[in-house]
Amino acid sequence: MTDQSGLPTSSPSGNLAIPQSAPPKIDHTGMSDAAPSNDTGAAPSVIAPPSSPSVLGTTSAPSVPAISLTPMEAVQSTEPAPDLQAVSANLAEMASASAPVPSTAPGAVSPQTPEVSPPAPAPSIQPPGEIPGVPSTSTSSLANMLVQKGYITDKQYQDLLIEQASSGKSVETLIDEKHLVKETDMTKAKAAFYNLPYINLAETGASPEAISQIPESVARRYQILPFAIDKQNQQLSVAMKNPLDLSAIDFVEKKTGYKLLPHFATPTEIERMITERYAQSLSSEVNAALKETGQTSTPTRQEANAVFSREVVREAPITKIVETILGFAVKSRASDIHIEPQEDRTRVRYRIDGILTERLILPRSVHEAVISRIKILSDMKIDEKRIPQDGRFTFMAEGQEVDLRISSLPTAFGEKIVMRLLKKNATVPTLGELGLSDRALKAVESAIKIPHGIILVTGPTGSGKTTTLYSILHKINTPKVNIVTLEDPIEYQMPGINQVQINPQAGLTFASGLRSLLRQDPNIIMVGEIRDTETASLAVQASLTGHLVFSTLHTNSAAGALPRLLDMEVEPFLLASSLTMVMAQRVLRRINQDYKEEFTPEPSVVADVKSVLGPLYKQWCVQNNKDPEKMVLYRASQNRPENQPEYLGRIAIFEVLPVTEEISRMILERKSATEIEDASIQKNGMLLMKQDGYIKALEGITTVEEVLRVAEV
Repeated sequence: MTDQSGLPTSSPSGNLAIPQSAPPKIDHTGMSDAAPSNDTGAAPSVIAPPSSPSVLGTTSAPSVPAISLTPMEAVQSTEPAPDLQAVSANLAEMASASAPVPSTAPGAVSPQTPEVSPPAPAPSIQPPGEIPGVPSTSTSSLANMLVQKGYITDKQYQDLLIEQASSGKSVETLIDEKHLVKETDMTKAKAAFYNLPYINLAETGASPEAISQIPESVARRYQILPFAIDKQNQQLSVAMKNPLDLSAIDFVEKKTGYKLLPHFATPTEIERMITERYAQSLSSEVNAALKETGQTSTPTRQEANAVFSREVVREAPITKIVETILGFAVKSRASDIHIEPQEDRTRVRYRIDGILTERLILPRSVHEAVISRIKILSDMKIDEKRIPQDGRFTFMAEGQEVDLRISSLPTAFGEKIVMRLLKKNATVPTLGELGLSDRALKAVESAIKIPHGIILVTGPTGSGKTTTLYSILHKINTPKVNIVTLEDPIEYQMPGINQVQINPQAGLTFASGLRSLLRQDPNIIMVGEIRDTETASLAVQASLTGHLVFSTLHTNSAAGALPRLLDMEVEPFLLASSLTMVMAQRVLRRINQDYKEEFTPEPSVVADVKSVLGPLYKQWCVQNNKDPEKMVLYRASQNRPENQPEYLGRIAIFEVLPVTEEISRMILERKSATEIEDASIQKNGMLLMKQDGYIKALEGITTVEEVLRVAEV
């Protein structure tokens, strides 16, 4: 018998109803309590009593125990999946009992009944995929996938099967109770097994229109979060804790009028994002502004360009959208805003603590108006869309004055805008707050006391080099010295320091500006970046004439700066006598210090940390009264409030290379960066960035994952 959905139902007795003229079917427990009917005129069903085996035709066969399946599990599994012990019990029962053989149809030849073999011993539990003749249930198949992906071992799976037989709990429930598999890994495995997509909500922007379709109360009740909407096809993409919940999907579809496209997402992430996206004003305010403009549809790119006009740019809703985007950036401590056109939408991404995060999706139809509004504020040409442009303006938000540097770039789908946020009243951090400590901090403090020479800070773009130089200048800034800087752009305004903004269009470059600065009677000079041979030569000459010069260079390590300067045709004897110190740095995220927890890392992580630190690990354990055999690391607490992020703030990791007599000799001999680095480690005890990062991970400041993200070579 089947219900209205076409799925088989069970009999009240809980055993399988097996017609004589058809193979047995799996029943759904709890879907119907009515006895099977005989609507098709077939032979009536025979319900086998619990104490006797079921038979089919004249062939004696083992009865299949009733299998309790949820509605969605029945859709996924179309074959019976009996428990091993139940099958063994049935086989033994059949061997000791003789079943009646029903008569065959008139004229039919009755086949001979095969002899019943002696009872076989219960089959032993075997590793996944090696249990012959027994089809897997959906749970054990999911467990098989977990074994194949290496999330659990064969031994753990065998133990789970034994415990399942004794406790009656599903394998999946046991895995959750024992925390054998990470939540993210389990969710991805479920998505792959059930052939449904997986979505990482942390990397997916919020669509204000999609969020407005489902009330927060419904989202919390069913643990469902909309993230994209397709009005043309009447489809709503949602992340769900359980995409197999047909009743929830049916309810939301009726409430919204859209066909749902369910995705798997981790339950913790769904709960956190529901709180974040329904609580934050970004989505709701932008959605309200979109309704005012009437631009909530998703037209083609040609249609979007056609509806654009100067009147649209001046509309209050467009202004409100831009203000909301900027206000959220200030509130969330973002350093950059990316407004990027795509074929059918416009996405807004924020760089928060160094990581780009997609937070907002806008209809393609308002892209031109939003871009033009920003270009008007930045005093850029709104009708020029073929070439890149630069601009700037000031914005007030949260009681803070923020200077924004705007850059436009023509792309295949329209103009992309990137805005760099520079807070004018931001305080300059100290060297200790940046992350310098112990020997590295002492080396820097000693080097900046020397009244001449060059101090370089190296690293990729966005690694905090300029902030480190500002901290150093803030420390040595007194009325007794004349400090002049050449910057592009001026990120902090510091009292008592003469800061010069580079303007290449007017002919003011680092090289020409440095040449002019030398006539300003400076004691200390900061050059934003050494980009070419001329700037490098002028910096060396300035340091040799009694000036203290600070600058930055783009290299991956501290030792790598020396061959780079030699490649810029700086003479080795000049470089050896002028260079005082080279620092390399990266910036990584801090763990939320108010909500962190200890944990014991995996053996492979322990081995890696000990291998990288070497003897430094035991030294650190002695200094901090830790047991070297019991390594403890830290991570964000799983039970932290939903509005608290995993990481909060940033800190730098450093390697500091003082230029000693030994290093100067190696520069004269044009030694490689590797040889110079090895010599500095052996003679001066230099700490590498990765080592500094691992020590900060041991101290609970950051995580090993963050260190590997920025410092893995």
